Amino acid sequence: MSSNQQTILVAYNSRGGNTRAVAQALEQALEQEYPQADVLLEEITPDTVEQVRAAAQAADTSLIGFWCDKGSCTDEVADVLQSLSGKRVFLFGTAGFGGSAAYFDRILTGVRGKLPQDTVYLGGAMCQGKMPQSVRQRYEGMLAQNPDDPKINAMIENFDAAQPHPTKEDLAAIISAAKSSL
Repeated sequence: MSSNQQTILVAYNSRGGNTRAVAQALEQALEQEYPQADVLLEEITPDTVEQVRAAAQAADTSLIGFWCDKGSCTDEVADVLQSLSGKRVFLFGTAGFGGSAAYFDRILTGVRGKLPQDTVYLGGAMCQGKMPQSVRQRYEGMLAQNPDDPKINAMIENFDAAQPHPTKEDLAAIISAAKSSL
């Protein structure tokens, strides 16, 4: 990608700060990689959807980030994605569950399906993200009622494994995927 006069939008929706951390790392890396480009960072919230849609229309390339909500992105992110007809888009996200490439691929495929057919899909990358302590407390309550349930124990193990994420390695992998896609 030629960096002269390019505008790159990094827009994200974050609930617990995981996707925000990835977006900020992407912004910094892209500013270093493409010093002549105008790299913009925007948060997608119910109040900023129209602003982000306008920024994406003006950008040459948009990197759109989301936190995984029941296996997909939020309605606000879907709204932005649906407006990207003919645009170049890279998707990135975080999910509290899973660490497997197959799980992340299913999520990315579903979110990609929200893009118009003529969008130039550049690729996507995801990583695990930590979850709020209230989730573990909910799991512990479930375990108290069903102490022998292996599924609940697995959910608690996943919660604990997710706590350090996104790691430096997670950020580096998403940055690498984004750079190679651009």
